[in-house]
Amino acid sequence: MNEKYLKLLSEKFPSVTSAATEIVNLEAILSLPKGTEHFVSDLHGADEAFLHVLKNASGVIRRKVDDIWQDSMCEEEKRALCAMIYYPEERLDYCHAQHADSTAIIKRRLMQVTEVAKAVTVKYSRSKVRKLLPKDFAYIIEELLHEAKAEPDRWTYYNAIIDAIIETGKAEDLLKAICHLIHHLVIDTLHIVGDIYDRGPGAARILDHLCSYHDFDIQWGNHDIEWIGAALGNWALIATVLRVSIRYANVETLEEDYSINLLPLATFAIDTYADDPCLQFLTKDFENNERIQRSAALMAKMHKAISIIQFKLEGQTILRHPEYEMQDRLLLNNINFANGTITLNGITYPLTDTNLPTIDPADPYRLTIEEEQLMSGLAHSFKQSERLQKHLRCFYKHGSLFLVRNNCLLFHAAIPLNADGSFTEVDVCGKKVKGRELMERIDNVVRQAYYDDPYPEIPKHNIPPALDYLWYLWCGPHSPLYNKDKMTTFERYFISDESTWKETKGAFYILANERDTCERILSEFGLDPKVSKIINGHIPVHTLQGESPLRAEGMRLVIDGGFSKPYQSKTGIAGYTLIYNSHRMELVEHSPFPGREEATRTGIDIQKKVVLLDFSGKRLLIRDTDRGKELLGQVADLKDLLHAYTHGIIVEK
Repeated sequence: MNEKYLKLLSEKFPSVTSAATEIVNLEAILSLPKGTEHFVSDLHGADEAFLHVLKNASGVIRRKVDDIWQDSMCEEEKRALCAMIYYPEERLDYCHAQHADSTAIIKRRLMQVTEVAKAVTVKYSRSKVRKLLPKDFAYIIEELLHEAKAEPDRWTYYNAIIDAIIETGKAEDLLKAICHLIHHLVIDTLHIVGDIYDRGPGAARILDHLCSYHDFDIQWGNHDIEWIGAALGNWALIATVLRVSIRYANVETLEEDYSINLLPLATFAIDTYADDPCLQFLTKDFENNERIQRSAALMAKMHKAISIIQFKLEGQTILRHPEYEMQDRLLLNNINFANGTITLNGITYPLTDTNLPTIDPADPYRLTIEEEQLMSGLAHSFKQSERLQKHLRCFYKHGSLFLVRNNCLLFHAAIPLNADGSFTEVDVCGKKVKGRELMERIDNVVRQAYYDDPYPEIPKHNIPPALDYLWYLWCGPHSPLYNKDKMTTFERYFISDESTWKETKGAFYILANERDTCERILSEFGLDPKVSKIINGHIPVHTLQGESPLRAEGMRLVIDGGFSKPYQSKTGIAGYTLIYNSHRMELVEHSPFPGREEATRTGIDIQKKVVLLDFSGKRLLIRDTDRGKELLGQVADLKDLLHAYTHGIIVEK
């Protein structure tokens, strides 16, 4: 090995003893069971349902409770214990409200959660667990976790610790600390396979939680890229974010969570559409939302105003980039303003709304002075929102377009394919690429939109090409985050003929249901098709219509099952999650979440599980994982260092 590298390594391990000790430590870690990976997708702002899934680890905690107590604990008691683990603060309040003297219950729960903590810590080294213990209770928790209650003397000691804690008034704080330790350890790594934003109101709260989560990654979805682009100042995506938020009555994410001032948009909308009822732009389901009902007329005007601006800005982007090959989406110049019609593909359709005062027929994609000023102010608000920019940094630090991990290929939507199954070649900022190279190139472009923009071969038009390309990723036909021939937003607002609303999916969505296609994709990314899986989301699985999340004979798993309520009427469920631990890989189907209050009270934990792979014959160890390969490399390096020490190549310090 390179002597210079070994000398650097000797700074950390300055002696034979220290290097040998670390080898022993790493070999021991390699022999531990594989940590649990948890996969979720398409959260769409459903923060309460998502956080509940994290708290119950998709049923893993309930399984631990069943394994420990089996038939010796009744169902009601098991549910109460699980509720305590999931929501310790709220459940303690509920316990006090239900019982005048709750001391005995708290003591029992404290002893029970300790047993669950023991069960989830067995696959970790004591050193790792010790690092996670809260400072105030580290010694006590460690004593409780490692006491052997089967021995009478040790049971007396164990019981004495519990009694002493109760007498000092710290039992509840300790109970909470152990529950949070369980939350931390029951999921080793969390994978978010795209689309945290839009539809529901809780995206910011999800990201707040993720920003402090112990180990997670995000594979960007098209709705995430939409918000990433808006946070970076892409005007077309800012307009899109505003339109989608207003359309789904989700402006609190903008106003309350990110402090985006919508008053200028409201003022502009009132001035521009004062007498226009904007009926085509009424917020979805506003009749069922009392808060939105009070401002429905204003919201409709704002909705129309920002939609027109969006269509103009999208047209400008397409004109700047002929390489996108999206000229068919230049729709505003197809409008006959005198007749109130639009011609698409040789067919003329009447417009459902002909009041378009801000569009100049001679230059339909030009913003008015007022629209320019409005967008400039909104862009400033997005870029100056401290919380939004914090979440943007989180997306870049933990995010990527795709991930290869432990024989799994993760991406949000698609790998663009031709009709014959070959990989589609796409122009990405001046370079034509396909397959894995396409995904890697796009990942780099997304990062350059944040850090730099070194694409001199593309005319800048005062807007960096990488920043513009984020818009293409949102809705482009060969975008791996979208991959449909078009996004028919304009048609849905302005044309009643629903045949114009059709969006044709790319070949991937059909061909990737076949085994040979998935084998080619996995091989393209350096994975063995015999043992690997593709995991993605984006397209909700319509369980009510008999669709299955298992595709290509189980080689591809589509885990978008409708976390967000707007999707659940079509999917019939409330999301899929995937659990991959040392024993098995299993798909979990979730029922609609009734709310945090009921979950606290009842300990609800309803899932349907489908075992995909069973490793009971050979439990997976850390040495069988990608992390294990890294550790084995470190062991090899340390053995080279030992050799250098024992042969006098490097002198011990």
